[in-house]
Amino acid sequence: MEHISVLARESIDALAIRPAGIYVDATYGAGGHSSLILAALGPAGRVVAFDADPVAHARLHSDTRMTLVHANFRDLATELEALEIPVVDGILYDLGVSSMQLDDGERGFSFRVAAPLDMRMDPTQGESAAELIESRDEGELADIIFEYGEERAARRIARAIKQRSPRDTAELAALVAGVVHVRGKRERTHPATRTFQALRIAVNDELGALRASLDAALDRTAEDGRIAVISFHSLEDRIVKQTFRDDPRARRVTRKPIVPSDEEAAVNPRARSAKLRVCAVTHMERAS
Repeated sequence: MEHISVLARESIDALAIRPAGIYVDATYGAGGHSSLILAALGPAGRVVAFDADPVAHARLHSDTRMTLVHANFRDLATELEALEIPVVDGILYDLGVSSMQLDDGERGFSFRVAAPLDMRMDPTQGESAAELIESRDEGELADIIFEYGEERAARRIARAIKQRSPRDTAELAALVAGVVHVRGKRERTHPATRTFQALRIAVNDELGALRASLDAALDRTAEDGRIAVISFHSLEDRIVKQTFRDDPRARRVTRKPIVPSDEEAAVNPRARSAKLRVCAVTHMERAS
């Protein structure tokens, strides 16, 4: 599947780019959003992109204004400090797993082909999905599937996983489908979708990383600079919404999320669940 940047124009417009500014693409992926930021910058502008996936370097733009950091965006403050960048003018997040990662069968993100149960954004560190399944008891695994996948059949799924120990993504998908599928009912998404989402979120601590990164972003973004976040499920969106609403360093630019047009959703199915929220940063104390 070709990777198409979601809400591309809307997210770039939301950043209100200053031609000589420094911008962070917190989720480089295929570099689509970085390309658009570079196009809006002048010769003195700069983009610092983050990607936990080591293969992202193979897709790096050949532009002297571009720096790619192999790190999770939770390390935003540390990595910017290492680059001697005290503040930036804006930060863009495009959350979730990329089309390239889904298409790489060996990564274990998709159940379309049999692959190892890995699911790590950075396969060089941390525990894989298989190791997580092995190390958690049935109750802990059920809690993960329920909390991160919002899956009502979490306990039955966890019991089946622990009893049968699936060896790869195909076996896991078939096992989950056997537990939750209702005979004769047509489902819009594969029955294992929520379970795969939950395991991926847990393996990569995606929600913890998002909270930590947004906190660092609000500290490291200049006065009136923008932070724009594209999320794809309610757990991510809830964190972004609450942070932009409640943190005194954030001033909401979008009261309601920007969503894709019908035309974009028709061309790019990945865009259907996308929500873009934007805040401007203020370092002045708000009146209580």
